[in-house]
Amino acid sequence: MEQYRTRSPQYGPRRDRPRPPRQPVPSQAGRGAGGEPVRSARPPGPRRRPPVPVRRPAPASAPASGGLPNPRLTGLGSGLFCAVAMFLLGALCSALFGSSLTAYGVLFLPVSVLTALWVRRGDLMTAPVVVPIAFAVGLLPVADGEGGTGGTLMGLVTALATQAGWLYGGTLVAGLIVIVRRIRLVHRRRTAGVRPPV
Repeated sequence: MEQYRTRSPQYGPRRDRPRPPRQPVPSQAGRGAGGEPVRSARPPGPRRRPPVPVRRPAPASAPASGGLPNPRLTGLGSGLFCAVAMFLLGALCSALFGSSLTAYGVLFLPVSVLTALWVRRGDLMTAPVVVPIAFAVGLLPVADGEGGTGGTLMGLVTALATQAGWLYGGTLVAGLIVIVRRIRLVHRRRTAGVRPPV
């Protein structure tokens, strides 16, 4: 009897036979409803981040045309402004109204208001001090004097005595404006959580 040689299964398939190529099995996540593989719309590769928009600073707003000026004067600047303005108004009253003290007193009120509004926050308390000094300086061209230094001083004292109402009125208006601005400043600092200076 012929004995057929049987190959033990431990040696595996013969090496002389070529192996069939393996086909990649598509995953279940990439299959559609009909079992066909679904192709992604994006090509493979690194993802590109969208461009970040560059923020440009907003253009500075132009000052409102026709608005009132709003300067910030120091204590010395507010005193100079008030004194020069009252001296010029005194000379104007002397030239146009015949040294009318009433016209001078009326013009003193708006100058007092502007001085109290335009002084900066750190020098608020100087406004009620410089206003009466400027009132006296502006009386020099208005006060009637007989001539000489003595006559000028007597005319100045007489004008201050007769026009004390305008002097007190302008000083009171400036003081009230300063008090209101001071209260608002303290309120803003308390709202912001900053302790106001003593």
